[in-house]
Amino acid sequence: VQLQASGGGLVQPGGSLRLSCAASGSIFSINRMGWYRQAPGKQRDLVAYITSGGSTNYADSVKGRFTISRDNAKNTVYLQMNSLKPEDTAVYYCTADIKPLSGSYYRRYWGQGTQVTVSS
Repeated sequence: VQLQASGGGLVQPGGSLRLSCAASGSIFSINRMGWYRQAPGKQRDLVAYITSGGSTNYADSVKGRFTISRDNAKNTVYLQMNSLKPEDTAVYYCTADIKPLSGSYYRRYWGQGTQVTVSS
């Protein structure tokens, strides 16, 4: 099982980016999917998550600007980021709680991280 994130890059303040993260491999089911971010010299913080039923939760700092969604048929989670600010600059990591075909319990998997830089 692996997670592949994409969509990061350089954007000006006020701009938008869309991150994607696809899970692949021997997957039985996926529960919660989410995004974390880590800025230089800071801890890794939760940005947003979405449950298998579609319930969402956001960090206060991104509410109203970011939207998390998922496509269960594609095992993919998205993060639409609008009105980006310089303080959103970080490496963004996707996560998924996955039960593998060969396993009997859920385990959290992490993507490799994608850099988002907001700067003029």
